[in-house]
Amino acid sequence: MNELKPNKPGPITSPPQNLQLSLPRFLCALIFSFPSPIISFLLTNSVMTLLEVIKHAAANPKSLDLQSDYPVVLNPDNIIPNLKSELKDSSESSLVKPHTGWEISPTDAEVNDLAKKFHAQLKCADSLEKGEFIGMLTTYLENIRDKAGVAIGFNSSRSDYSRILIEKLGVFMGEDVAGLVLDGCISLEIWELVETLIVNGIVGHSCYSNLVTRLMEKKKSDLLCLCIKHAFDLGSSEILSILRYFLSPSKDAYDTMITVKKEWETQALLAIEKASDGSLKKKDSLVAKEASVFFMIAYDGFSASELCLHYLIASSNINDVMLSPSFSKLNGKELMKLIRYLAKWLKKYERFPQAVPCPKASAVLGLKACDWVPKLEDVVKCVGLVLDENFSSLVLHPEFHEELRLIEGVVSSLTAEAKHCCLMTDVVDKLKIEVKGRNK
Repeated sequence: MNELKPNKPGPITSPPQNLQLSLPRFLCALIFSFPSPIISFLLTNSVMTLLEVIKHAAANPKSLDLQSDYPVVLNPDNIIPNLKSELKDSSESSLVKPHTGWEISPTDAEVNDLAKKFHAQLKCADSLEKGEFIGMLTTYLENIRDKAGVAIGFNSSRSDYSRILIEKLGVFMGEDVAGLVLDGCISLEIWELVETLIVNGIVGHSCYSNLVTRLMEKKKSDLLCLCIKHAFDLGSSEILSILRYFLSPSKDAYDTMITVKKEWETQALLAIEKASDGSLKKKDSLVAKEASVFFMIAYDGFSASELCLHYLIASSNINDVMLSPSFSKLNGKELMKLIRYLAKWLKKYERFPQAVPCPKASAVLGLKACDWVPKLEDVVKCVGLVLDENFSSLVLHPEFHEELRLIEGVVSSLTAEAKHCCLMTDVVDKLKIEVKGRNK
């Protein structure tokens, strides 16, 4: 019964009656994620230049807003193997080759119909109350459960039943439906469901710009931090907005920033508790002690808004290309706050050289926040980007000079220490080689 496989690549939509691209599976999935009018145009024009595709898309901008015929994640394993080429000569060089046998499973078709009907309901439901909205969402997800044959294992009387349904079945929702559900949850301030949608990766790329804007309007700093942690494709505009929000927070945003601060405090106290636990294995105890030092430098001396900034600086999903334009657009006040924040980190790492990343702490001891403490290389990278993007402003405005001199002194100290460490590392490596040679 369970024909849907949520972990498989998707979404894909059906091509015209008897055509299928002779391309790798992931390219097929990419092409068939487009709305049907664009697919038809691509497949009926056997060979097109990239310029022609761009011209056609520019001439028909409305077609991009059309809902896909299959807005849910389909299982390509039940579709692609059944396709058969109509060409007898396999050496045919044409990019597009006719195929037959396109057919989705009955379960996929039923779930697709449910998505279309629920999408239409949400489009027409502008004045729903919170209870009505949750009831509609629960019914929709229960229908998916029944069609897909997924066992939930929880009683519907639970207060968090809707959240559990989203965790288990949210992957079967199409992007269009998920976007409307997200909008409804924000409008009705059902924050636990917004959190569930973000954490489980159900929020699509196209939704994040609006999501970030609305969360800032609602002053939900804790959910913005979740977006940073779980979004793989935040754009430069969203990063700039979040950066400004944390550098110049309003009074209304402070309450939810305190929530983030308490989360850091809880993790730091847990690390200290683990470090003093005599029942832990020696290796785990050492990891706990390293983690407690790491949390100490991340928590002490930082304000609630700066603790939120940690996530942005430490994120592996945000690279130099995304950060550079954001740093270049900061005003003088914001830039000064960012420089002082980075200077704090440099002074911490100078004062506590024993503070090192603890990648094992998250998996072994449950100290998840360890993964979000900015490493020294993260801080140095950001300092370099700030200097590169704002060099003229920093030189011409004397109010920055004192902060830059302070950073220069700390960096010089760290550089000198790094040179000594490199020399010691070379000596140790040579001694290891000599010992191995003697043992042979």
